[in-house]
Amino acid sequence: MEAITPYLSFNGNAAEALAFYASAFDGTILFQQSYGESPMESAEEWKDKVMHASFQAGDLTFMVSDIMHGHTVIPGSNMSLSLNFKDVASIDKVFAALSDGANITMPLQDTFWGARFGMLVDKFSINWMFNHDYEKKGDN
Repeated sequence: MEAITPYLSFNGNAAEALAFYASAFDGTILFQQSYGESPMESAEEWKDKVMHASFQAGDLTFMVSDIMHGHTVIPGSNMSLSLNFKDVASIDKVFAALSDGANITMPLQDTFWGARFGMLVDKFSINWMFNHDYEKKGDN
C-alpha cells in the first residue's frame, strides 16, 4: 500500500480552491478533469465542475473534486483518506475488513478510468476511498 492521500470535496468551487492552493503553496495542479470531460452523465450546470484533480507542492499531495450534483458537502465531512493499493487482493482484503459496521457509499468495483475503486464511512465516521490502478497496456 502507498501513503494515505487526503481527498478534499467541495460544493462546486473546487477549481477556485485549486487555484488558491496552487498560489498559496507555490504548487502545481497535476491533473484536472471536469464532469463534462468524463463519460459520466452529469447535469448541464455541473459539466464544468471538477470531477477529479490532483495537486502537488514539494512532498505535499492531495486530491480534489466537487461533490456530485444534487449532493451537499457538510463542513467537517469534506475530507476522505484515500488509499492506493498495489494489488487487487490487498484492496479487497482491507475494504472487506473496514466494511465491518461501515456505511458503504460506493461498493468496490471496476471503473471507467481503469481502476478498482470504492468508498465507505467506517464505524468511527472516517471517510475512506480505496483505489487500485490496473496496469495499462504499455506500462512496465
